[in-house]
Amino acid sequence: MPNPKTPLIRVLIVDDSAYIRKSLRKMLLRSPFIDVVGIAHDGTEALELVERLRPDVVTLDLNMPLMGGLEFLAVQMARRPLPVVVVSIASTDSQQVLAALEAGAVDFVHKPTALANATILEISQDMIAKVKAAAQVVFPRAIAPLPPLPVLEPHPRQLHSPDIIVLGISTGGPQALNALIPQLPANFPVPIAIVLHLPVGYTALYADRLNQQAALTVIEATAGMPLTAGTVYLAPAGKHLRFQRQPDGIVTTQLTLHPFDQLHRPAVDVLFQSAAAVYGDRTVGIVMTGMGSDGKQGAAWIKSQGGRIFTEAPESCVIYGMPRSVVEAGLSDGAIPLPALAAHLCRLV
Repeated sequence: MPNPKTPLIRVLIVDDSAYIRKSLRKMLLRSPFIDVVGIAHDGTEALELVERLRPDVVTLDLNMPLMGGLEFLAVQMARRPLPVVVVSIASTDSQQVLAALEAGAVDFVHKPTALANATILEISQDMIAKVKAAAQVVFPRAIAPLPPLPVLEPHPRQLHSPDIIVLGISTGGPQALNALIPQLPANFPVPIAIVLHLPVGYTALYADRLNQQAALTVIEATAGMPLTAGTVYLAPAGKHLRFQRQPDGIVTTQLTLHPFDQLHRPAVDVLFQSAAAVYGDRTVGIVMTGMGSDGKQGAAWIKSQGGRIFTEAPESCVIYGMPRSVVEAGLSDGAIPLPALAAHLCRLV
């Protein structure tokens, strides 16, 4: 049972379906740590209830009459950012889900359908976990959009210049990467590989959206791709991303389901460990906003090979979990706020 002194997580449910509203309420009230304080039928009503009820977390449908979820997000985030978990039918709302995550939603779950009564218990565990995680979110100050950095001046590679940048990120990731990657110049001289915790089926869509904003080429990684400068490789959801050096010296991508004992697939730890094994001390790892400790063990591997690790500073993180775990383990070579991170990467290379 929750500590009597610990306030319950106050949740507002927003959905135009009576069935979904009832199902979500039933799911969330399975937790003794959650209280459903209100229900809204559309975005307009939700805006009013947010002001009156001051919920800690909002669960949000995207397709609603009068005012849909994306419009609600735009208005509410401009007024007062608060944690939003999108509840969506993934097969039809994929682009809207990504737009919602880019607009500030912190997570999403698949919407239960009228035929899903037998799986309500499974969904409820996921829903409760994500609402509890969302309640820990502290929104950073608004990040002012910055122009792309100018083209880098060619110069001889320094002794400790990296040959690879590997980056791990989770909660708040789409929005943070949208602020970071478009700032990097087209002639960035090393490849960048990223693990972003997204559900299966979303990384290719997100890579395409980010590619449209960036001077760099952003793609979802497939097996056997040679790593080239000026390209960002996004690990596909559901598979770990590794590297392999070929006999001719070219490094290519590998995708694998192993190891199975990781909390996430892809895992930041797996990416970082592989980079350390292939690139040694020419590896730079970046651990950004996210819940949990994925990346801590991988950071230790990179450091053991002489590489460097940098973490996102707490003031710009949505959740300072993954970076904190690296810092507290004594593995961070420096904490960089998100608005300064692109310039820092350019100095490194």
